[in-house]
Formats: sequence, structure tokens, C-alpha cells
Amino acid sequence: MNERYLNVVQVAELLGTTVRFPRRLIEERRITYVKVGRHVRIPESAVRDYIAANTVQPRRRGTAALPGVAA
Repeated sequence: MNERYLNVVQVAELLGTTVRFPRRLIEERRITYVKVGRHVRIPESAVRDYIAANTVQPRRRGTAALPGVAA
């Protein structure tokens, strides 16, 4: 079990957001978390998975900017 467990402040720093954002992810159950007593910890792998799942790839050249609009 070499997994690092991060608190919400560490996750916010990693994502470059305020502390409110990871707290909202936890509240909405959009990210995996672990309760340790009354403390909440987020596995580092869950943060990586969240980033990967929400990464938007750039459009390739020649693709219309808007659906249904000719380039």
C-alpha cells in the first residue's frame, strides 16, 4: 500500500484551485475519497484519474469550430 492520501488543501494545490473545489467534488461524490475518522483523504491515484477523465483533447486542424458550421 504505497498510495499517498492527500487532504483537500493538498488536492487544491495540485489542481491549482481553491479548497472549495475538491470539497465540492467530495460532496457530489465525483472523486474517490476515504474517511479516516472525521478526516477525509483523497488517494493520489483518484486525482490522476479525475484529471485524465476530464482532460479535453484539442481539435485536429480542419475540424469545424462549431457543430453544423462549415469551415
